Amino acid sequence: MAKRVASFGEVMMRLQVPGYEFLSQASTLNYSFSGTGVNVTSALARFGHTGYLVSTLPDNAVGDAAASYLQKLGINQLFIHRSGDYVGMYFLENGFGARPSRVTYSNRLESSFNTASEGTYNFEKIAREIDVVHFCGITLAMNDSIRQHMKTFAKVVKENGGTVVFDCNYRPSLWGEDGYKKSKRYYEEMLDLADIVMMNEKDAMFVLGMKTEKKERTEQLVELIPAVAKKYKISVIAGTHRSINGDNTHSLRGFIFKNQTFTFSKTVTFSVYDRIGAGDAYASGIIHGEMEGFLPEKTVAFAAAAGMLAHTVVGDTPISSEADIFRAMTESVGDVER
Repeated sequence: MAKRVASFGEVMMRLQVPGYEFLSQASTLNYSFSGTGVNVTSALARFGHTGYLVSTLPDNAVGDAAASYLQKLGINQLFIHRSGDYVGMYFLENGFGARPSRVTYSNRLESSFNTASEGTYNFEKIAREIDVVHFCGITLAMNDSIRQHMKTFAKVVKENGGTVVFDCNYRPSLWGEDGYKKSKRYYEEMLDLADIVMMNEKDAMFVLGMKTEKKERTEQLVELIPAVAKKYKISVIAGTHRSINGDNTHSLRGFIFKNQTFTFSKTVTFSVYDRIGAGDAYASGIIHGEMEGFLPEKTVAFAAAAGMLAHTVVGDTPISSEADIFRAMTESVGDVER
C-alpha cells in the first residue's frame, strides 16, 4: 500500500570531476543536485509512494535549477520553502584502485537550508499530511537550529501516529575534533524518537560509546545491536557490511534486526561505477519493505539488491524501479534487454 513519505534534509549541488582526475587536474565539472533526503524520497517515489522533501532552497536561479531537478526525480515540492541565497556544494573526485573517492564540502553552513530560522516549517501541518519521516545524521551535524528542527519534527510525527526513520550516517569531517563526544547526545535524542534506524556495530561503538570484547564484525554486531534496540526502544535496526576486494569489486551483505531476530541477506559482489548514494538506496529498500509489510528475508534481500544496483548508476540518486530490483534479486547479470 502506497505511503506518504517525507525527508527532512538539504539539497546539495554535486560538482563531479570527469573521469578519474584530481580536482587540481580538471578544467571542467559536471553538476547535479542530491542529498540524502533527495535520494531516499526519489527512490521511494519510484516504488510507488508519494515522496516529499522538507527543505529550503535559495530564491534565485540556482534554486530554480534545483527545483526543476527535483521535479524530474518525481519529488513532491509542497513542503519546500524558498529563501536565502545559497545551496551547499560538494566536489567529488572519483577513486580508482587503491585510491578512494574523495568528497570535499563547500558552503554548507551558509546554505538556505542550514540558515532557515525557527518557524520556517509548519511541522504540525506537515505531520498530518505524511505517514513516514526520514532523517539523516549528516543533517544532524550541521548546527543547533537544524537539530532543533529535527527533534521538533520527529516529535510531532510521533504524536500524529507516524513512523520516524533515522539513518545514523556519521561523518567525522562534519563533526570536527572530538566529534564522537560532541555528537552522542544528539544521536541519542533522535534514537529515542526513532522507530526504524539505519546503523551498524561501528555506530554503536564509536558514536554511542558501547563496549564489546568481540573482535569479528558480525560478532560485534550480534552483541551490540540488540542492546541498542532495547535501550532506545527501536522496532527495526538495519544496515550493511561492505568489503572491497583485490579486483576492485565490492561485496555487500545487508542485515535487519526485528522482533529480536537477525536476518541477513546473501553477500552480493559487483563492480562499482558510482558509489555515492548507495547507502540511501539500501535505506529506501528497508523503508519500502517495512511499509509494504514484507517478511524480513524479503526486505533485506530487496534492500541489498537496491544498494547493489545503485553502484551501477552515475549520480547520487537511485533510479531503479521495484521491478528492476526484484529482477536483480532473482536473475544473474545478462546481456542487452530487448
